[in-house]
Amino acid sequence: MILHSKIIGEGIPFVILHGFMGMGDNWKTLGNRFAELGYQVHLVDQRNHGRSFHDEAFSYKVMVEDVKAYCDYHQLKKKVLLGHSMGGKTAMLYATTYPQCVKKLIVADVGPKAYPPHHQYILKALSELEKQPLTSRKQADKILSNFIKDVGIRQFLLKNLYWKEKGILGLRMNLPVLSKNIEEVGKALPKDAVFNGDTLFLKGEISGYIEDYDVPFILKHFPKAKIVTIKNTGHWLHAENPKQFYAEVVSFLGQKY
Repeated sequence: MILHSKIIGEGIPFVILHGFMGMGDNWKTLGNRFAELGYQVHLVDQRNHGRSFHDEAFSYKVMVEDVKAYCDYHQLKKKVLLGHSMGGKTAMLYATTYPQCVKKLIVADVGPKAYPPHHQYILKALSELEKQPLTSRKQADKILSNFIKDVGIRQFLLKNLYWKEKGILGLRMNLPVLSKNIEEVGKALPKDAVFNGDTLFLKGEISGYIEDYDVPFILKHFPKAKIVTIKNTGHWLHAENPKQFYAEVVSFLGQKY
């Protein structure tokens, strides 16, 4: 099975991998801007997310093979690869597994180290949505607000809603599999994984996902890595400061804008 995607523009292949509980559509605005620079941008939905297939298997190893199958299907040989959070973990493992297929690697606010599970409250909130028939987004938002006070996070999660039948909303993500495999999401890159190509790590200034003491560990896996801080941002740095995020990516790619 081939991952679902939205493809924008023509030119050098540029594949973007979203984070946990997200979808390729989260990157539509930046994707359009990258396409204007002469890239063919692929906004990919990873397995068990968005419009891509649901499957019981869920690990970075299988997600890397999903990306490999997708790129083979679309004949994307040497590509720019960008991943955020979970997508960044997939991108790192893909680049270290298939280095000949990656022109440049961009990792947004995640490192190669292990992270403890920390999405449980969000999964619990989403499970409440599946316990009753949902007839409006307003109803869904009210349920989520009992667990999640941050309006931005709720809006991000509500993008997963779709009309599964007339008058009834459902979640696109495969919530049971994601909940069961939550510990997979934070797993570290294998110890011997190395990518010697050009790499950019972008970290949120107030995120905490990448700390100063993580730098030697990053450079061990990615010797050419450049690490840049996106000002005034948390984990969703591309949405919180898209202007600087875009500028840093464009500069790394050697483009003018």
